[in-house]
Amino acid sequence: MNSYILIAIMAITTIAIRFAPFILFSKKTPPFILYLGSVLPYCTMAMLVVFCFRDTDTSSLYNCMPELLAGIYAILLQKWRHNSSLTIVSATVLYMLLVQRVYR
Repeated sequence: MNSYILIAIMAITTIAIRFAPFILFSKKTPPFILYLGSVLPYCTMAMLVVFCFRDTDTSSLYNCMPELLAGIYAILLQKWRHNSSLTIVSATVLYMLLVQRVYR
């Protein structure tokens, strides 16, 4: 019985959190929220790039070649196709192939 109460509380909390922005900003979206909506995707991508390259061994070019090639491939593919899903999946596959098959 206690489990059902906890699940109900979690469900109500989740619903409240999801509906809160619509209730609070039902008339007009504040300019600060619009600004965050335009800036945060780029900030998120920048943090992901830093996170991905943080442990790269730069002692020699050979050591960082898989990361470098996959990163350049991702940039060029994104500029060409403008498809984030395609870029993420294919750059990950390329990186894994390079690490596991080419640069052992």
